[in-house]
Amino acid sequence: MIKITLPDGSVKEFPKNSSAMDVAKSISEGLARNVISASFNGETVETKTPLTTDGSLILFTWRDAAGKKAFWHSSAHILAQTILHFYPNAKLTIGPAIDNGFYYDVDFGEESISEKDFEKIEKQFLEFSRQKFEFTMRSSSKAEALAYYKEQNNPFKVELIENLEDGTITFCDHADFTDLCRGGHIPNTGIIKAVKIMSVAGAYWRGDEKNKQLTRVYGISFPKQKELKEYLALLEEAKKRDHRKLGKELELFTFSPKVGQGLPLWLPKGAALRERLEQFLKKAQKKAGYEMVITPHIGHKDLYVTSGHFEKYGADSFQPIHTPKEGEEYLLKPMNCPHHCEIFNNKPYSYKDLPKRFAEFGTVYRYEQSGELHGLTRVRCFTQDDAHIFCTPDQLDQEFKNVIDLVLYVFGALGFEDFTAQISLRDPEAKEKYIGSDENWEKAENAIIKAASEKGLKTVVEYGEAAFYGPKLDFMVKDVLGRNWQLGTIQVDYNLPERFDLNYKGSDNQLHKPVMIHRAPFGSMERFIAILLEHTGGNFPLWLTPEQVIILPISDKYKNYTKKVSELLENSEIRSLIDDRTEKIGKKIRDAELNKIPYMIIVGEKEESENKISVRKHGEGDIGTFTVTEFSEIINKEIRTVLKDF
Repeated sequence: MIKITLPDGSVKEFPKNSSAMDVAKSISEGLARNVISASFNGETVETKTPLTTDGSLILFTWRDAAGKKAFWHSSAHILAQTILHFYPNAKLTIGPAIDNGFYYDVDFGEESISEKDFEKIEKQFLEFSRQKFEFTMRSSSKAEALAYYKEQNNPFKVELIENLEDGTITFCDHADFTDLCRGGHIPNTGIIKAVKIMSVAGAYWRGDEKNKQLTRVYGISFPKQKELKEYLALLEEAKKRDHRKLGKELELFTFSPKVGQGLPLWLPKGAALRERLEQFLKKAQKKAGYEMVITPHIGHKDLYVTSGHFEKYGADSFQPIHTPKEGEEYLLKPMNCPHHCEIFNNKPYSYKDLPKRFAEFGTVYRYEQSGELHGLTRVRCFTQDDAHIFCTPDQLDQEFKNVIDLVLYVFGALGFEDFTAQISLRDPEAKEKYIGSDENWEKAENAIIKAASEKGLKTVVEYGEAAFYGPKLDFMVKDVLGRNWQLGTIQVDYNLPERFDLNYKGSDNQLHKPVMIHRAPFGSMERFIAILLEHTGGNFPLWLTPEQVIILPISDKYKNYTKKVSELLENSEIRSLIDDRTEKIGKKIRDAELNKIPYMIIVGEKEESENKISVRKHGEGDIGTFTVTEFSEIINKEIRTVLKDF
């Protein structure tokens, strides 16, 4: 017998060689029907894999991220099988699950695939699925695996196998199809009831431009046709909310090939929106004891060598700037933290002076590959709402929790209500990727886990997601379309203070190293605004929107009264503009709706004679007639309700 520990802590005994599916059936037949994947002692296993030792078992359904990963990984196998059905000379390479669906990279040789082929592939894919083929794993020697793919004349699989160790190589079989695979499948193909081939794109073998270009076939699949329809409807809504489309329509930002790829240009309305976001955070930061600093856009290469950024990111940065002085090199700033370390180093501090909280809206530069650039979400120049707190070890817990409070305040003011705090730790199997001692890493990781627990945050733990210098608390926000975005981060760092030899004098009159907290509630202004645009569909919170009110006079006769209304609104700090075009009032209202302006004020003979205004609300229509004072109070009350003091 073996002892199986379940996620609720209960322990059950089963005969040796029982499978995850046997365990599921012992709990309930309903669960067994829904289980599609499993994890045993932290490793993904097939639902029918014999369990031979005591251990912890987690059962996954379609609702779990791990279940979806197995579902889509299995779908990639069926896609590959289908491709070979139509293109028997194609050479398969790799086909992983991704965040939404899966892909397979294929060398089609002299043949090609296009959108006109999608329907036949989908039909044959579902035909294979309906036959309920079981996925079966088997081991292979390296020699056998190499011989198989050499016979298939597939140099891509041969290259993969040559980099594997003998004794670690496995294949997955279903029907008459076999593929090199590490495992993690659903029980059989019949569980997949719906599929959609989404697109095809070029992709270099192993992501290297020097290698052969392959065709990447993207797909997504579901256990129900209804879920596929819902997903496609969501995609259509996402297209409407694409921040690149909305940014152009609302005249917020643009790009110019003459300026350069990935370098956004902020138009007046977008610049004003950014400025309001900055002032909002600066006000909260001032109350929280932060001091604003400003640092240069470049720094001496030695600065980033000291911090470790050059070693880790030098290849992905803009190339060094060579000055007229021989051997002197500067870099466009990839991070703000090394500069802030040198600000702390400017003068001596005692423990009584700490914590020091330095904040900056600092612009940084990363040379992202052109194929990875995407609107504002992936750019080569972006501004971080960066701050670095230098504190004593005793102050760390409270300072970290104070930053959590600030992040939650920002999210609340901007309508981000559904989020999870991801505790991002280093990969215990690859410690060489990180700088610093095990002792410092353990202290930093424990501090984050403790603070998140004490603040009652909903958390998940992800290994291998830490920064190279310290662990992080990353806030994963779900938008109105159900997509997850990483917004806001807090990091604990014992390592940069050592690298920069930062010190403060303690109560024992000895020098000690401060602990450093890195934090950015927005993350980057560019990415944050892009996500906010898509989350709100361009209907920004009233306090933030570029234009809160538009005044629509029915004709030129009411120009003076329109101006008076505008001045009264301005006196109440309400942002308004006047649409005095010689257009019919219906068109002016439609245009205001398209521009997503929250409130419209109609001014005509009746309004002027009564010294009042008629008001329409975006998306709702008429809401009544008010004096300007009454309307101003409605606006300001709506803002105060959301924008409470930090």
